[in-house]
Amino acid sequence: LARLDPVRIGSFHPRDNEDRILLQREDLPELLVKTLIAVEDQHFSSHFGVDPLGILRALLVNIRAGRMAQGGSTLTQQLVKNLYLSNERSLRRKVNEAIMAPLLEYHYSKDEILTAYANEIFLGQDRGRAVHGFGLASQFYFRRELRDLSPAQIALLVGMIKGPSWYDPRREPERCLERRQVVLDLMRGQGVIGDDVYLTAKAAGLEQAETVQSGFNRFPAFLDLVRRQLGQEYREEDLVSNGLKILTTLDPQVQHQVEQQLHETFVALEKRPGTGELEGAVIVSSREGGEILALAGGRHPLQTGFNRALDARRPIGSLIKPVIYLTALANGYTLATPVQDTALTVSAPGAKDWRPANYDRQEHGVVPLYEALAMSYNLSTVRIGMDIGVEAVIRSLGRLGIEREFSPYPSFLLGTAELSPLEVALAYQVLASGGFYQPQRAIGSVLTADNKVVQRFGLSVEQRFSATEVFLLNTALQRVVSHGTARGLAKYIPETLRAAGKTGTTDELRDSWFAGFTGDRLAVVWIGRDDNKPMGLTGASGAMAAWGRIMQHLPQAPLELTEPEGIAWARPARGLYSDPARAEVLLPFAADAVPAGATLAPAGDDPGNAPGLWDRVRGWFH
Repeated sequence: LARLDPVRIGSFHPRDNEDRILLQREDLPELLVKTLIAVEDQHFSSHFGVDPLGILRALLVNIRAGRMAQGGSTLTQQLVKNLYLSNERSLRRKVNEAIMAPLLEYHYSKDEILTAYANEIFLGQDRGRAVHGFGLASQFYFRRELRDLSPAQIALLVGMIKGPSWYDPRREPERCLERRQVVLDLMRGQGVIGDDVYLTAKAAGLEQAETVQSGFNRFPAFLDLVRRQLGQEYREEDLVSNGLKILTTLDPQVQHQVEQQLHETFVALEKRPGTGELEGAVIVSSREGGEILALAGGRHPLQTGFNRALDARRPIGSLIKPVIYLTALANGYTLATPVQDTALTVSAPGAKDWRPANYDRQEHGVVPLYEALAMSYNLSTVRIGMDIGVEAVIRSLGRLGIEREFSPYPSFLLGTAELSPLEVALAYQVLASGGFYQPQRAIGSVLTADNKVVQRFGLSVEQRFSATEVFLLNTALQRVVSHGTARGLAKYIPETLRAAGKTGTTDELRDSWFAGFTGDRLAVVWIGRDDNKPMGLTGASGAMAAWGRIMQHLPQAPLELTEPEGIAWARPARGLYSDPARAEVLLPFAADAVPAGATLAPAGDDPGNAPGLWDRVRGWFH
């Protein structure tokens, strides 16, 4: 088995913007230790914090030069200055250094002082963030672990101690090479390296340092979620001062495809007149475990600030319908129950009459419940919702993890509830996992700086809905993709994936949603405008396209729903629906709820969820 080391994706740092990767003594390569001592403090192992001979030697050099040409500070004095004193060049500061350095040596071992120095030393600037310590500097300049640096790279970093900006390898490559050569000469002169290593290091260029890009906080939206989830368990000061290592659930390959395909979707959609500048958010998680694999908080992945995946609460439109139908299935309805998709008026005391309408402004007569969901009919949905009660639907939404207060107005049944993409993902996670509630998590475990486990964020599972009810609903959600409003996904993913999902569109085409899952992944996509103006996109023409692009570029497993015990397959009785073909579909039922007149299917009969010829013809004209 091959074991891959975790990839560093970012860091949390204090308000002073100092960043570092804390190292232990055993993490420091011996070549680095010997080079530090050779260049910065040759008597480190023998002095008591102050090196009198070194001070005298520096004094003579400076007198001859007529300027400050050489410092006499030991590594211990430098550490004292970095930790406790200012950078002021004065006799007073030097005296304080000389007093405090022996005290530091008295209380701490040489190894502890050396380790603290290696973690504290300033080695560069990454925009507004200060790069401290060799652990972080090796990542920043070379994108390599400290233990993997070559002698030339170690010499470069040690040489930068004298002036990180002055010897910056990206901005001042020639000056940096000259300084590295001085360090290499000292390394050979002090016996740290031999002639062969010296000649190889001297010939090495700076190509790696010049071409490497900063790897800090490459996924700020995802790290925003990590920080919020950590904030439920840890104090802010613990996160930025204790050197904790956070192992996250992010999959960089999935994240890359999310960012790439969302961008390409925007490019394609914005060619349409009237869309304006679009924004979006995406959540991708594992279907059964709830681990968040990727997260996009907007169209610009590196941009910090407003995180739409977490904070943009928008009306969810028809994404509420699976909640309604799940509630109905738990209250005596079946997938074959005939429902009227005809005009209705909803009256309430003290309120205007409400006359909902279908998206196509048509009525479809008597339809089976599964088709009302697959085709996202509003009229039949409202009839079902009013029959079971809006309050019951709100309670179901709470059981799906959205435990907020909602007003039980009839319009709630058509998706006026405002949820964030993360909240939608949480609710659909319960459906995707077979009725089990589990908080979606971005953290796997928390480790100390020396890799000891502080906390593991394991699964926390609670069954909220019966396996039978969710199985029936998910069968219907598969028909949304194979026969219904999401059948356009066939452009992106094969029908053999048997994906399940639901489109969502809000009034005046202001919000476009799609939530769906395959055998191994759940994804939620929202597309809209920050100014909340109409953009002319439905759930199928906007968010579903992004969802399809993302899934198209990721390995996928087919969705094989686990059939619970007590399921019977049957065809509904004839004569129940306006379209007789609806009675030819093989549907699952709870064994004790098979409707009268239904024809039970022989064992092994194909459920027939693949689109038939008539469904395909209808689709051409939809």
